[in-house]
Amino acid sequence: MATYNVGIIGGGPGGYVAAIRAVQLGGTVCLIEKGEWGGTCLNRGCIPTKTLFSIAHLTEQVQNNPAFSIPDSTVDYSKVLTHKTEVIQKLVGGIGKLLKANKIHTINGSASLEDRNTIVVHKLDGTTEQINVNNIIIATGSEPAEPPVFDIDETDVLTTTGILNLTDLPESLIIVGGGVSGCEFASIFNALGCKVTVIELLPTILATEDVQVIRHIQLFMKRKGITIHTDANITGVVKSDEGVTANLESGESLTAEKMLVSIGRRYNSVDLGLESVGVRTENGKILVNEQMQTNVPNIYAVGDVASRYLLAHVASAEGKVASQNCLGETVEMDYQVIPWCVFTLPEIGHAGMTEKEATDEGYEVKVGRFPYGASGMALGMGEADGFVKTVTDAESKDILGVHIVGVQASTLIHEAAVAIRLGASAMDIAHTVHAHPTLSEMVMESAEAAFDRAVHVI
Repeated sequence: MATYNVGIIGGGPGGYVAAIRAVQLGGTVCLIEKGEWGGTCLNRGCIPTKTLFSIAHLTEQVQNNPAFSIPDSTVDYSKVLTHKTEVIQKLVGGIGKLLKANKIHTINGSASLEDRNTIVVHKLDGTTEQINVNNIIIATGSEPAEPPVFDIDETDVLTTTGILNLTDLPESLIIVGGGVSGCEFASIFNALGCKVTVIELLPTILATEDVQVIRHIQLFMKRKGITIHTDANITGVVKSDEGVTANLESGESLTAEKMLVSIGRRYNSVDLGLESVGVRTENGKILVNEQMQTNVPNIYAVGDVASRYLLAHVASAEGKVASQNCLGETVEMDYQVIPWCVFTLPEIGHAGMTEKEATDEGYEVKVGRFPYGASGMALGMGEADGFVKTVTDAESKDILGVHIVGVQASTLIHEAAVAIRLGASAMDIAHTVHAHPTLSEMVMESAEAAFDRAVHVI
């Protein structure tokens, strides 16, 4: 029986990327996945939601642009779902081709560890296969948390998985959780014509964002008709012929056709045999060091099941690090600059510290801010909502963080991420000529504004 250099459990953005990188480094690889290639991100997360987001954004553009005069600009939701399915199928097939081209041995089935060098796979056809490996990478991801109070049935009370499988657009929707996923779905379904209410336990939605970003997004969500309840605790949920009712601790009751529960995720670490081989976990999360290595030297874990960030692009980066360490290199994961993108309408992108975080760290902060409304390109696009905010160290002029809210924020933020990672100053960006007319000019002018040099803003 062959022995593989690396055995990987999980074919999501952490696992399949780790597999390809290991082959590139000369290793032999067995990749095991019980579902579809691409994991949650591709099949039940990033890709389907961003496909819906793109249609929601287009819907807003058509409805708000004075150049269009379309009597009925409603969305055919069945065609939206068809497009979503086609996108997923194309990308899943693409991963399959990548794995085949890289000569990666793939198995479909559920895996567990028999010992530190043996993986047992219960295959979909009912048979069992034993795999011998030198190193193991666990990339099993996470699933939506399902607190008992909500009695989730994926028909009326839905997780972020179930809502993507709805065949009809609901007339009204309660979203429990005002974090990233909750606010993204709120923007999407609001734009598609659904009456949306967001219920958040914390004092604010999107609590990890810069305070000015939060205020801006909350203002625009409310202007678009999204109702937001913060500091709101749900004591019970009742299903009836009228829909789903959330009873709040305040005594208020809110009713909608459907309810989406988006209040966190649980780690997929059960039934893997981790205890039998001595891999340490904490509340289900696999504990790893900066090399993505567990306390068992030849066993690594990446992505949601082990990461400090539940982000697909972080999982992929961690997968590369783990593979390099499996194949004899010594590499550590660099979390210094992780770009965050939130696909609300308008979008959010941030890299580095918020203004408050920088102040709390003891920096004397100077902030530059440039509005979308002063950008010729943004105005021409009919996308004047938003701003770019640059947080700098007053003494060194180093960029500490950049926060963007507005169209294409998820693209624009990467210039800032590279600048922060390379230790660039605000003046390095300011002195870099940016093409006109582009949205990118706002990043330059925001950097200039931090030191009172912006030209196109008062």
